Amino acid sequence: MISEIAPLASLDQWEDDLLLRYPEPEHKAKEEYRNYDSPERDTVREFYRLNHTYQTYDFVREKEREFLAFNKKELPVWGAMEFLNTLVDDSDPDTDLDQLQHLLQTAEAIRADGHPDWFVLTGLLHDMGKVLCLFGEPQWAVVGDTFPVGCQHSDKIVYSEYFVKNPDSYDERYNTKYGVYEPNCGLRNVHMSWGHDEYLYQIMKNYMPEPALYMMRYHSFYSQHREGAYDHLMDEHDHEMFKWVDKFNPYDLYSKSPKPPVVSELKPYYEALIAKYLPATLKL
Repeated sequence: MISEIAPLASLDQWEDDLLLRYPEPEHKAKEEYRNYDSPERDTVREFYRLNHTYQTYDFVREKEREFLAFNKKELPVWGAMEFLNTLVDDSDPDTDLDQLQHLLQTAEAIRADGHPDWFVLTGLLHDMGKVLCLFGEPQWAVVGDTFPVGCQHSDKIVYSEYFVKNPDSYDERYNTKYGVYEPNCGLRNVHMSWGHDEYLYQIMKNYMPEPALYMMRYHSFYSQHREGAYDHLMDEHDHEMFKWVDKFNPYDLYSKSPKPPVVSELKPYYEALIAKYLPATLKL
């Protein structure tokens, strides 16, 4: 069924929903912004029903084996983002900007605040993992809030009630607090739900500084960096690195502007920045 593959009108609809959950504090009172009793978009609810039903430990391990072979396509970084735009084009109803323009706005906001150039590059790259959808992946395996698999699902995960149909919820190997993991084992030993965050991290792990890799891998892990739901799996190093994740997320959520960046003017700077850190082509 098409609805099983693509319940959202666009991949960025999940990001629009994040703005409802986590608005800038001065715009909305904290107690008002987790209103899931009457969501504005039924498609978001359906998205999370599918996500929470099918994101199992075995599903994640299968996707790791399939996609981490990196044998789908080989492209330069800029080409990968343009490749993504062939699907996600003019997808944000608030700004009418395509995916590349969103990435440039995020990067330019980080750059304007004087952060290191690798942080700027992280802003440019952070959604590049959405190329997964061009390889036939359903939306619920590309975007969405991420969470650990292989252990008990936290009730701090959005729409946690939909885990009632997830078979891992009834599997004794996976439905306890620690599941297949050890206390405070560190997130490097934890398998996260499959999507663009984990995929991008795996592509970039040999090239980018560790804080950048944490931003890429965990920027959708809202049940932890906003709710602290998985402190029992994190170690001290994770907590230190999550300070970078906290720095990154406002740029992702709040850098959108109706004024589009001039791609032709910015492209030389970013191509040089890409060349500083990354090889000429990436295997996807």
